[in-house]
Amino acid sequence: MSFTSDEMAALRTQLCDEAEACDIVITSQQADLLLQHLDLVIEKNKVMNLTRIVDTSDAVTKHIVDSLLFVKVLGEQVDQGKCFLDLGTGAGFPGIPFGVVTGMRGLLVDSVGKKVTAVESFIDELELAGQLEARAIRAEELAKVERGQYHVLCARAVAELNVLIEYAEPLLAKGGVLVASKAHVSQEELDNAAYAASVCGMRLVSRETYELPRDAGHRELYRYEKVKKPQITLPRNTGMAKHKPLVRQTNV
Repeated sequence: MSFTSDEMAALRTQLCDEAEACDIVITSQQADLLLQHLDLVIEKNKVMNLTRIVDTSDAVTKHIVDSLLFVKVLGEQVDQGKCFLDLGTGAGFPGIPFGVVTGMRGLLVDSVGKKVTAVESFIDELELAGQLEARAIRAEELAKVERGQYHVLCARAVAELNVLIEYAEPLLAKGGVLVASKAHVSQEELDNAAYAASVCGMRLVSRETYELPRDAGHRELYRYEKVKKPQITLPRNTGMAKHKPLVRQTNV
């Protein structure tokens, strides 16, 4: 680990204090593992673009604590006997922190192969290979081979809500939930999300807002539950959810 013992102690204190401020309980062992992941990300970022956040204190808040908000929002949905999917994992956020704290088995996916290779190395070095897996694949392609396999789908700053809802439906088991973390959401995006949810057989369960510690940003976490069959065949062809999204039609 490249952090010195003094740096590690300070970062551990920061992480545990900020998690507690958000009413999230983590052990010191979990904190050390999360900081080890962050250290790996910062080192890898020197040779490839994984994150724009390079200040370690900022990264604790904006990557780790931000990822742990999924644990808080899901609450009763956290079940070690069930599987989660991290869609658009990037450098392994929120999937690795979520997996470490909840103990749930999970798949971390991204369409960028180099990022997935990096995340695979992080999982191996953290000795989480028996619990977590990373794969380079698009959501629509994954849905064709693992339909209905996931109880929780996490998405952190990935796409607009209507697109995420469409991605999530065929991947989730009945009663499964999508949790999407966003910075700010416009009324137009909310309207399109409501329309997409009605078409895809999903319903909005909750919307929770948080302010990250140290004035690090505003977060809105939306939780949608899969409640019935969709009105259209899903998944649509790869790229359609993004380029021809489900949007509410307005009369001109």
